[in-house]
Amino acid sequence: MKKGSKMIACLAMGLTVFALSACGSSGTQQVSNGSGGSSEGQTAKKIKIGLTVGTLSNPFFVSMGKGAEEAAKKYNAEVYTVSADYDLAKQTSQIEDFITKKVDLILLNAVDSKGIAGAVQEAKAAHIPIIALDVAAEGGVDATVTSDNVQAGKIVGEYLVKRLNGKGNIAILDGPPVSAVTDRIQGFEEAIKGTGINVVAKQNGEGNKEKALSVMENILQAKQKGQLDAVFAINDPEGLGAKIAAEQAGRDKDLFIVGVDGSPQATDALKEKKSFAATAAQHPDEMVKTAVDLGVKIIKGEKVDPVVKVPVELVTQDNVNSYRGW
Repeated sequence: MKKGSKMIACLAMGLTVFALSACGSSGTQQVSNGSGGSSEGQTAKKIKIGLTVGTLSNPFFVSMGKGAEEAAKKYNAEVYTVSADYDLAKQTSQIEDFITKKVDLILLNAVDSKGIAGAVQEAKAAHIPIIALDVAAEGGVDATVTSDNVQAGKIVGEYLVKRLNGKGNIAILDGPPVSAVTDRIQGFEEAIKGTGINVVAKQNGEGNKEKALSVMENILQAKQKGQLDAVFAINDPEGLGAKIAAEQAGRDKDLFIVGVDGSPQATDALKEKKSFAATAAQHPDEMVKTAVDLGVKIIKGEKVDPVVKVPVELVTQDNVNSYRGW
């Protein structure tokens, strides 16, 4: 080899070593470190992922966090998981913190689909890919991974109609102002349209068990025995809150409740074979794993589908023992 060629080869090797060393740096606040996992899918750079969810007091989002940890192992990544506690200002601040940390990917479970748009735009301005999880988010996200929430509302609605033989009085427990909630209600209302099902109460349970318990108590006071046959709750925490209220009022044999999520607590309630009758089960762990896979493709410059929907399944008291759960 000529002397000039040797010098060029050495210089190239030196630059390669420097580049690999520079890519090995990591963040200071690590919630989950995927080191030691499978080498499949790993990249030279340690990917940093920021995940913000509605609230870690909901098992759904705890399962989502576990899914993020598993995805981290696949890609030798770090994951920062934080709870927004259904506070838009707090979630906005969390995204700004992710930008300061210079994460490579943001996974966003928006507490307000419209209100979070400004924070999404900040992430985009910083050239950080951002993927919406479970609910849509405005502001220009790169992709959205969600359960088929219209399907979720529809299948529990169809179950309710069948169980009531097409007629009866029901209540709807609404939730936060996000697309997943509106989609579930849309699917549910499609299922009961044209039947003899009457919605006699519709109130906001705010997505949590405690609020739903209080709301259900008020509904039961207004609708006496024989005036309410069933309840559709937009998620399992609300449904379980309604269950407690019905039991405390001695009305649990007068009505039944359907929800959405397929949470461990809902599974236990179904096995009791009491008022909690059915849930449209989601798969939050698979949802977040799919989002991380998409995010890595985006980081590599690959194109991805703008919306990916993960199917749901109906779980009832009759088939709960065969449900794999979270």
